[in-house]
Amino acid sequence: MPEKILIVDDDLDTLKLVGLILQRQGYQIVAANSGSQGLAKASAEHPNLILLDVMMPDMEGYEVARRLRADRDLARTPIIMFTAKTLVDDKVAGFEAGVDDYMTKPTHPAELVSRVKALLARSAAAQMAAAPTERGKIIAMLGAKAGLGVTTLTLNMSTAMAQAGNEVIVCELRPGQGTLGLQLGFSHTNALEQLLSKPTGDINDRTIDGQLVAHGNTGLRLLLASSSPSDIALMSAAAQAEQLVRQLAGMTKYLVLDLGFGFPEMVKRVIPLCDRHLMIVEPMRVTMVLAKEILNEFDKIGLTPSRVDILMLNRERSSLQMTWQQAEAILHHPIAAVMTAAPELAYQAAEAAAPMVLVQPDSLTADQSRKLAEMFAQKGKATGKL
Repeated sequence: MPEKILIVDDDLDTLKLVGLILQRQGYQIVAANSGSQGLAKASAEHPNLILLDVMMPDMEGYEVARRLRADRDLARTPIIMFTAKTLVDDKVAGFEAGVDDYMTKPTHPAELVSRVKALLARSAAAQMAAAPTERGKIIAMLGAKAGLGVTTLTLNMSTAMAQAGNEVIVCELRPGQGTLGLQLGFSHTNALEQLLSKPTGDINDRTIDGQLVAHGNTGLRLLLASSSPSDIALMSAAAQAEQLVRQLAGMTKYLVLDLGFGFPEMVKRVIPLCDRHLMIVEPMRVTMVLAKEILNEFDKIGLTPSRVDILMLNRERSSLQMTWQQAEAILHHPIAAVMTAAPELAYQAAEAAAPMVLVQPDSLTADQSRKLAEMFAQKGKATGKL
């Protein structure tokens, strides 16, 4: 049975021309001349691929794409955005809406056919790969607010996991805000941004492996983000981030995600994929309020409290801050671990471009990092304070 392609465009000449080109390739064509009609036909016909125009009088293609992605039955149908626009911002908007690929008008028939064939092939391969397979455990590291050392904690805990003989990939899922590469002495890092700029169908084991770097001293494989503020715009590439995390999880035993702080759309998209979630807080009232809001967001998306661990970072004298028992009372959630800051060791590690657990293996910080790694390496949830 021929593969079915839905073309949604208010330009009748485009409908006829594109439909004829693809019919000659043996595809079955369904046409719609408005966004609302396109949604109705997509629901009724269940096409294998959708060609979607941006500028339509009743509903922009971006909104059509968003509604398709929100439909459980059509969420994974590949979409090619078909438009006259060429600006980067327009492409970003399309990817944010869930589009898989982007073409500009007018297009050469050979290019159109080539892209359609390629995307249909990737979609078929993805459906085959969607069968249940063994994947690694995904651990999310998230700060209740900025400045809590999420990246430093991620690096040291992950290094401790690798030293224990585990295969670990660390993904710095913070486009334009990367510091992990800087901590380890890498001069230029934009591997994450290279992948988030691709259509979702092009994010696969091969393209990811080409961006991973192995760090010999730690035993980690790293997917590093850039520190260029202009790349922060890629925080909108939530669909690409989800695909990236799914693929990475199939490439390692443990995948540790540095999610930075807060709860933007990208984080909201990948959080449900994670097996464990470690939120870092400090024993200060403002931080507790922010942490409570994030826990509320977890609850809204159906994340069970048993999958969430909270680590409290003490950076001041105990007389100046609340106890972990007081924090638990505010959050209505247990504190899984308490760690103490080590600013002098952190400085030494930064100067040496190495994790603290390697700079001083016998330090309290190293011991706490190893215990945290053990907690996540266990099948059950560990209890007690570090």
